[in-house]
This record gives sequence, C-alpha cells and structure tokens, in this order.
Amino acid sequence: GTLLNVSVSDHDRSDSLLLSWDEPQGGARGYFLALSPLGSGMLLQNGSAGPNTTSFWFHGLTPGTLYEIEVTAMLACRDTTSQTITAQTSPSPVLNLTLSSSSSSSLRAAWAHGHGLRDSYSLALWHSHSQSLVRNVSLLPSTSTFLFDGLQAGSEYALKVSPRAGPRQASTSVHQWTPSIPTQLRLSPGSSTSLVASWAGAAGAAWLHLELHNLLTQKVSMSLSARRGLSSYTFQHLHPGTHYWLGLSATAGPYTALGPNATAWTYPLSPDNVTLSSAEEQNSLEARWSVPGGHRDFYLVTLQEGQDSAPTRNISVGGDNDHITFHGLSPGQQYSVQVVVVAGPYRASAQSSAAWTEPRAPSGVSLCSQGSPHSLLASWEEASGEGYLLVLSLAEHPVQNSSLPRGVRSFTYEGLQPGSLYTFEVSTVAGPYTSSPQCISNWTYPLPPEQLTLSNGGHSTSLQASWRAASSGSTGYTGTLWETKSQEQVRNVTVGSDWTNVTLENLVPGRQYTLEMAAMAGPYRSPVRSATDWTYPLAPSGVTLTNTRRPMGLSAFWDKAAGDVDQFHLQLYSKSHAAQRNTSVGPNTHNFTFLGLSPGTQYFLKVTVLAGPYRSSSHFATEWTYPLSLANVSVQPGREPQELHVSWVESGGGRDHLVQLSVAESLSIIRNVSVPRGVTQLDLQGLLPGSRYRVEIISQAGPHRISSQTAIGYTVPLPPRSLSASPVSTARALAVHWEAAAGHRDGYLLSVLQEGSSAQPRNLEAGKDSTNVTVPQLEAGTCYLVRIWAVAGPYRSLPENITGCTVPAAPTNLSLTNPGSSSELYTSWNEPPGSRDHYHVTLYSLSTQSRIRVQTLSPDALNTTWTQLEAGSKFAVQVTAVKGSLEASSINVTQWTYPLAPVNLTLSSPSGSALVVSWAVLGQGAEGFMVDAHDTVSGTPVGHTLLGGHARSHILRSLSPGTRYSVAVRATAGPFHASTPSLTHCTCECDALLA
Repeated sequence: GTLLNVSVSDHDRSDSLLLSWDEPQGGARGYFLALSPLGSGMLLQNGSAGPNTTSFWFHGLTPGTLYEIEVTAMLACRDTTSQTITAQTSPSPVLNLTLSSSSSSSLRAAWAHGHGLRDSYSLALWHSHSQSLVRNVSLLPSTSTFLFDGLQAGSEYALKVSPRAGPRQASTSVHQWTPSIPTQLRLSPGSSTSLVASWAGAAGAAWLHLELHNLLTQKVSMSLSARRGLSSYTFQHLHPGTHYWLGLSATAGPYTALGPNATAWTYPLSPDNVTLSSAEEQNSLEARWSVPGGHRDFYLVTLQEGQDSAPTRNISVGGDNDHITFHGLSPGQQYSVQVVVVAGPYRASAQSSAAWTEPRAPSGVSLCSQGSPHSLLASWEEASGEGYLLVLSLAEHPVQNSSLPRGVRSFTYEGLQPGSLYTFEVSTVAGPYTSSPQCISNWTYPLPPEQLTLSNGGHSTSLQASWRAASSGSTGYTGTLWETKSQEQVRNVTVGSDWTNVTLENLVPGRQYTLEMAAMAGPYRSPVRSATDWTYPLAPSGVTLTNTRRPMGLSAFWDKAAGDVDQFHLQLYSKSHAAQRNTSVGPNTHNFTFLGLSPGTQYFLKVTVLAGPYRSSSHFATEWTYPLSLANVSVQPGREPQELHVSWVESGGGRDHLVQLSVAESLSIIRNVSVPRGVTQLDLQGLLPGSRYRVEIISQAGPHRISSQTAIGYTVPLPPRSLSASPVSTARALAVHWEAAAGHRDGYLLSVLQEGSSAQPRNLEAGKDSTNVTVPQLEAGTCYLVRIWAVAGPYRSLPENITGCTVPAAPTNLSLTNPGSSSELYTSWNEPPGSRDHYHVTLYSLSTQSRIRVQTLSPDALNTTWTQLEAGSKFAVQVTAVKGSLEASSINVTQWTYPLAPVNLTLSSPSGSALVVSWAVLGQGAEGFMVDAHDTVSGTPVGHTLLGGHARSHILRSLSPGTRYSVAVRATAGPFHASTPSLTHCTCECDALLA
C-alpha cells in the first residue's frame, strides 16, 4: 500500500507522543490511530483525524515506556493503508535534586525518582568556571544518591542528572560550591528593580559583608551582613536601568578577608504605548512611545518590514526622546517598529503593531473569457500590499466580492451567466488602506439557443423558429436558413437578445428547410444549433366523390396544389362501418375508383398531401351508395289505443328511414317520422283510436330514396263509456245505453249472459254510431252480465262490463177472503213467471187509512193468513214481487172482517110516539148500524134505519102510543153484519091520555 512515513516526537513532554505522517497520494478521507504497550496486544488508546490532518497527539502516557502505534488511512473506494511503528516516551526528570558539600573537596548529590520508568541515570558534573566536565557517571535506575570527591575547594560545580529511557532523556541541573573563603562574586540583575549577588568559596566564613553602590549617584544604596552559609542575596527596590557596584568581604572570628567585587546593571524598563502610524508625507511612518521610569543610556529604534519583520533601518536616539519619523518607505508595505531601551548590557524592548503605507493599484489587469460561457479569468501584475480586493459586477451590480492574499495574480470566476458583460475591478489592500481600483470589462461566451425548434405552425409558406433564452444572456441571435435537400442558402437572420422567435416568410409549400442558429454576446458567438422542418403542404383542391352507377362503386377526383408533394393518401370511410379504405398514390395521380362498397351508405373521402412528416388534408367529399328497400314491414297496434307499432327488417344501407303515415281512406300523409339506420321499429303515438292507417317506409341514402311495400294497420278502439243496463218496465228486456269514446270504430259487439247460467252468452251487434240497444226476450226478474266492445278491423277494445236485471212479473189472481172470522183474513195468489228474490205482502187498514202490516215471504210462497185483525174493519192487500231494487206489484184487493154485534141494547119511550134505542159496541165498532123495528103484534115493519158507524142510539118516531114494538140493532161491515137479539118495548100511552 501507500507509505505514510510515520514519525514520532514528544517535544520534551514525557507523558505525550506526537505522531506525524505524510498524506498519501490522492488524499485520504480520514485516519484511525491505535496505541498499545509494546508486546501487550492490549489497546490502550485510539483516536481519529480528519482528511487534511497529518499529526496527532497521544496524551496521558507513562514516561519512559515503549509503545506500539498503528496509523491507518482511509482511502477512496473504501481502501485503507496502515503503518505500525514503535516509540518510547521520554523519562520524567528527577525530583528534589540537591548537591551539598560534605567537605571542601567533595559534593553529594541526592534526588527523588520521577514518575514512570527509566533504563538508567546519567550524572554529569561540570566545573562551572572552566566549563570542563569533571565526572560522567552511569547508575542503575534504582539509585538515588551519589558522592563526588576529589574536587577543588572553593569551586562552583554544576550537576546534571539525566534519567535515560532508550534514546531519550530528561535532565535536571543543580549548582553548588565547595566550601572556601569567597573567591568569586557574581552580581546579576533579577529584574528592573533588583540585583542578585552570589558567591563561592565562603564555606569557612562566619559572616559575609556586602555593600552596594549606585555608580550614577556615587552613593551607597544598601549594605548588609550575613551569617555563614549564605551564598547569594537579592537587592530589591533599586532604580531600573542603573549601574551598581557590589563589594564582598568574609569574616571568620576576628579576621576579615576582602573578597572580590562586582558591578551590574538593573534591567531597564521597556517603553509603553509604542505606535507606528502614517505621517503627513506620503510613504512615511511615525513611531511614538511613552518614556518609561528609571534610567537608560539611549533608545535603539528598529524599523521592521513585512510579515517576517525583517529589520530595514536602525536608529539610536537619546534616552529622553519619545518619537521618530521614517521617510521614503515602500508603498503598500507592512511595517512595525521595535523600540529597545539600552542600559549597560541590558535591553528592554517593546513592539508596535503593524502599520501600512498606502498601496498602489495593480497594473497589467486583464479579463479573459477563454471560450467559456460560465467563467472568466482575471489576471494582474504583482503589487505591494497585503492582498487584493476583487469586485465582479454585472450591469453595475456587484455579483461577487473576493479578497485574495499577496502573491496571487489571477482568479477564475465560475458559475457566471453566459453571454453577459462583466466588469472586473481589482484594488490593492494594505492594512486599512485600499488603492483605487483598476477596471476592465469582458463578455462570457453565450450559450447556444436552447430548445431550438423550427415549426410550420400549420402554415404552408412560412416557418417559425423559436428558442428558449431564459438560462443565458446574449446581445442577439444570428441564423442561416438552408434548403435541406439542395443545401442552397435561403436567407440570413439576425435578431436582438429579447427575441425568442422569428418567422421566415415566402417559403415553398411542402419543402424541407434547415435553420442553423447561434447566440451572440459582444464579440463572441456560441456554438451553432440546428433545427429542421417542412413547410406545411397545400391541401389538394377540387376533391369530388361521384357515384359511378356501378354496383356499389364511388370514384374520387382531385387537383394538385402548388408546392412540393411526396404522395397522396386517400382515406375513404363510413361512419356506419368500422373498416375504412386507405390507399396511397403517387404525386402525379389525380383520380381513383373504390369498388365493393356497402349499399345505402354515406362515404367520406379525404385526400391528404404528404410532405415530410406533415399532412394537409382536403375538405371531406361525400357521396352515398344506393340503398336497398326494406322488407317485412309490419303494422300492429301499440301498447295504447293511440299508438301503432311499426317494425321492419333492414336489407342493407341507408342513412335513415322516413316512416310515412296516412289515413287509409284519404291517402293523405299525416305523419312523417325519420328514424336512423339500425332502428327497426317505431311506435307512432297520438293517433285516433280505432282508425285504419296506411304505413310506407322510405329508405334514404343521401339524395337516393327507395320505398317499401305499403302496410295497413288499425289502432285499437277505445271502449265505450258510461255503460248502463236498465230494465224495460213493460217487457222482459234490458235497455243498454253507452256513450261513444273518442276515435273511430267499425261497430260494437255485445254479449248478454244470465248470471249463474252455463249456457252460451247471447251476442248482439250494433252500428258504429249506435249508443243503445234493447235486449228482448229475457227472463223476468233475472240478472244478466252485459259486456260491450268497440270493434275496429280485427281488433276489439277492452270490454266494458255491467250487470242489469229485468223487472220481475207481478203476482196474479190475488184474493183476500174472510173465513167467517171477525179477526182473520186469508190471502192467496198465483205464481208469476220468472224469478224474484222474495215477496212483499202489504196489508192496509182502510178504516184507519194506514199500512198496518207487511210480510216478506219466500219467492215460492203463494198465500198467507192475517190474524188478530180489527173486527168490522175493511182491509186492502197487495203482493209485490221483488228482484234487487226492482218490484212488480199486483192489483189491490179489499175485504172486511166480520163485525161484532152491539151490546147493552136498551129501549125507552120518552113519548107515546117515540122509542129511544141505545146500544154499546165492542172494539172499533162497525162500518154502520141498521135499526129494524116491527110491530110485535102485527109483525109490520115500522122502521128500517141505516146509521153511521159512530151512532150509539136512535129515536124511532111516529110510533103508535101504547104499542109494543120489537127492535133489533145490526152492526154492518161490508157485506157482513151481526145483530143483537130483538128487544120489545111499549110506547108510552101518555100522548093518548093527553089527547
């Protein structure tokens, strides 16, 4: 696989390792890292890094330990490459390292072990003054002390203790003197306000005396005494940047030994608020700072140029100055200034922030399209500055702003609008300054017209070219029209950018053309797009279709129009047939005959001119073949009396049929009904019931007609209305009446059937204008079912039914006889002919002028007896034969009941010539009373008086006084009477006496 060249370092960190590697060729999508202790096989840490990373830190490791690290790169297409290396962390330094003197010629080193592992210790002892290596020792890793002997007294030594782990080590240093009378004194600055004094060889001194002098003021600044064992001291609160002198003496008992002296400077303070800014003069910068406290010898001002801060000018100025101006600097250049305070050997510096001189605009600016519709390459010559500001504008509107660093001298703009004029501006940027821009303009290449089409739009002498220009810009379009077949140039076309179509006129019909079109933008022209199409051919003219009078044949004729024609296509079809005839003929053919067509069918002919993919069709020409006449025409009554149902069998062809209806007698057509082909029946409505009609069906096929045979049919007549059957009172007959219904009829048919009889009905006929008929010779008192039909031709109407009864015959020979009773009468009669339901026998009292009794007797009864009648009363009886609501009554006959004889007859004589006769009656009495008187002696009638029925007494006058008379009173009732016994009485003789 690809080598990663993995390397490892620790950057002096004992618990971390930094891995670095080379990015594989073609790049990587990322990295995986795994770390484990060497030989353990146990993963301790893992990590991952992004695609552009080439280093990785492992932290938290054990110092001085060997590790095995594997780096895996994820390549494209899920491929990987790995590299494994072995690395060891640096050991950790020792802790609490000390170097102490045990004598004037020996020093003992001691330390504590640092964290982690180590292979060994390396101890190096140096003589500080001579910088020579005195001793170099390697010790076991468990050792923590070591004694150095045979050293020089009063000398300073430096010890470096280094734990080792593989090739790595970590060093710790310590200094120490062998005891001695001070022989060396060091004075060095600790800060800007302190000096550190240190000495050696003073192990035998009990006291040390130090005295510090300010050499600038020649005054003692500080003095002190220190006990044995002190080897250094720090002087505080001194003046910054000041030169001091230090003297050292050692005291042991009464003896003082002058030691060496030393001088040193305190560190000076660095200046504050160092700035670098533009001066009034062009290409000049002014540096300023605040004067710090303390003293100094002078200022060293260094002007630095560029990002690498390369010194370009050094100027020394007095310690009291606070500014300086630099002239004649480079334009568009970054500068900074360093102000260094110098005090003796020491320096304190401060750095300003960067400042820039104003830049100049780049030169040699160009904007190149490079033939691309979507990009422009901008380039320029290098100019001093921090970078460049680029602005690309379209129609004075910025579309992209870019900032580029210095060193870049070109930039490619992508994703631009094709065919557009862009303006490019470039300015040099230097810090806060931007130069005036350099401007240049250029066009992107236009895109060719999109979706270029060439269409005739149905026109025969023009073509319309159209395209879509929404996704690109241009200044216009140019095109060339060619004849495709001859490759002759027809014309050139140039239109503006806002055009998306153009019409090319005055072309030849039916000819193929090719249009080549390109977009223009400034001086540039897009690749060519082409489209081809034919002008629409002209339709043929004078198209006709004629009947050749051949059996089912039609001939087509047409004329060729101007322009080009590839061929003629003839399409003959009928709307009534799914199949059609299609044929193609050459461009020089102008007629064609179609044979074997269907009879009575309308055909349509369309002649189409073909030119390329286009067709131009003539108007339809149409003609009919001759139809065939219809067969089996039938006329039947319809579902209603006002309807006729006409049916037929089609025998071929025809556009439609004309059904003509006429009244049979007049032959005048009263109805024309057109029905389409395929319909084989028709209901004619709204006709007169019971009428005779003639039907003829004409088959039509365009202008051609043929008639069927004539058929005769009847509508069913309507039944008569308001049918009634009433008895004829004097005859055994029924009078049948009806009202004529609407429409016509030939006559009426009647049927009379006796109810309950199984005999054949009696049939009668009546004329068409009749409204009544009398049915004679029927049975009296009998009910008959009468049915009547209206008749028209062979058809009858629905029947009308009614039941009628004849009048029953009246009873004859009625008699009412008295059997010799005063309370009974006997009635009898003879049975009349015919039938009846029953008899009503009614008894009337003539005495009271009321009906006193009615009996209903069975139809076969011939007599009845009346009882409990009133004595001496006159009665009348009538017998009525009843059939339904019809009655026939006999004559009335009368009879009397016998009267009862008067009672309580009394005679009295109020005078000699009169007798008073009185009596009483039982019941209603009698019709009248008859008083008969006889001379008792001679038997001579002396009175015969008829009295009314209300009389109850009578006076017999003109009698002979003193004569005995015999008197009887008879009650009379019709021919019947009843008499009292005779009663005798004498007339009074008083009249005679008076006389």
